[in-house]
Amino acid sequence: MIKILVSDPLSEEGLKILKDVHDFQVDVQTDLKPEALKERIKDYDALIVRSATKVTAQIIEAAEKLKVIGRAGVGLDNVDLAAATKKGIIVMNTPGGNTISTAEHTLSMILALSRNIAQANASTKKGEWKRSKFMGVELYNKNLGVVGFGRIGKEVAKRALSFGMRVLAYDPFLSREVAESIGVEVVELKTLLQQADYISVHTPLTDETKHMISVEAFALMKNGVRIINCARGGIIDEMALAEAVKQGKVAGAALDVFEKEPLSTESELLKLDNVILTPHLGASTEEAQLNVAVEVAEIVRDALLGKCIRNAANYPCVETEVFKFLEPYIELCEKLGSFTSQLAEGRFKELDITYSGEIIKYDLTPLTMSLAKGLLSPILKDTVNFINSLSLSQERGIKITESRSSKEEEFVNLIQVAIRTDKETKIIMGTLSANKQPRIVKIDDYYVELAPFGEMIVIQNWDRPGLIGNLGTLLGKHNINIAAMTFGREKPGGKAITVFNVDASVSADLFNKIIRTENILSAKVIKI
Repeated sequence: MIKILVSDPLSEEGLKILKDVHDFQVDVQTDLKPEALKERIKDYDALIVRSATKVTAQIIEAAEKLKVIGRAGVGLDNVDLAAATKKGIIVMNTPGGNTISTAEHTLSMILALSRNIAQANASTKKGEWKRSKFMGVELYNKNLGVVGFGRIGKEVAKRALSFGMRVLAYDPFLSREVAESIGVEVVELKTLLQQADYISVHTPLTDETKHMISVEAFALMKNGVRIINCARGGIIDEMALAEAVKQGKVAGAALDVFEKEPLSTESELLKLDNVILTPHLGASTEEAQLNVAVEVAEIVRDALLGKCIRNAANYPCVETEVFKFLEPYIELCEKLGSFTSQLAEGRFKELDITYSGEIIKYDLTPLTMSLAKGLLSPILKDTVNFINSLSLSQERGIKITESRSSKEEEFVNLIQVAIRTDKETKIIMGTLSANKQPRIVKIDDYYVELAPFGEMIVIQNWDRPGLIGNLGTLLGKHNINIAAMTFGREKPGGKAITVFNVDASVSADLFNKIIRTENILSAKVIKI
């Protein structure tokens, strides 16, 4: 008997899909405390959660039989993906189930802001009749800035266009051709901030997007701008937003998500009449809850029955024996993709992958999927997985080509990635070390020996005596230990590349000092 624990509320339609399988035992136990879940999980083969249950490393460690974790929703913030992967547990989510609900909630917020609906309702219910106090504005001919153009951002844009709005989109992975085909203009973030009358954010929360709408961002905006966030708390600096509203820079804001939930009763946002707040209702529709419940039930059922795995965040769909051989190459490809994504400048247009060596005897689709996942993950985070990575790439106008080479290379197996953007072309090559660990062996024209793990500082510099020592001293002064180092050069005294693996995060202050160091041409911090 296969045992499934459902620890958060799930619709009856979803539960029925699981209960209809003769070999499944489905137990629904919601509101379990962490210690209780840790004790209960030992006997279960699968766990289905929404956002309330926190699947920590401790709970995963206690799961003696667990094979699958299904998340009814998009974000995997509440699942320790690294711990699950380490233990060989498949983690799956349902990235498309709440798209329409969240897009519609965003439009509801925009309309409520424009016509002061929430404030006028409260006033009228108090017995007041203050029509002049609630003068609104039209959406027609206004500029809507959409930050992040994934599924939800795209649906918001479609609806805004029907109101006669001009839609500006910022997304590093969005091609102009794809956006313009539906009537959307692709712009840089600074341009969007300067021109938009409404700004709606639709990105995951990452190190790069945390507080991207900040004091500095508000300074660039029009006076009277309106701000909407139905994506993730933390993308907008709430203190900076409150201050911008008080100063009149922001005419109004509508937030469905917050840095800390539930929202603190001490929040400044609660004191502002022209700020509309809802308690994370983006996916709270009957249809969305039904969609994610049915989808998570189906993907968990299929995984447990040995069918093809869908929406896996940490596992490609491939036969077991083949997977054993390809597994280290799948890991290599994901790291190659992530490294390339963070190193390249500009909007991605084409990704050319060349495989050589004995790996070309196999179906390489899982490797290409893994590369695409790695390429998109630094920005899209939990919304991209092995299964949807190729379709998401296509949606963003990134052309992916795969080829095989029987030409004898310097390495037994070699994977070459060439990324072409609107600004440059980067070529990265990778292989496995003798103990099957991922290695990057060439960056453009530079041969290196790089282990793509953790935080790395990638520096292009002139090959000059003393440079490595100066950089080591600088890192030491900031109490940052160098875990590993590699460098390559064109010729003595010419251009070179230096990469440090470091044991601690590089602060903005330290990064600026690195950039200003003599003989440094450019630098980037890459996190894998």
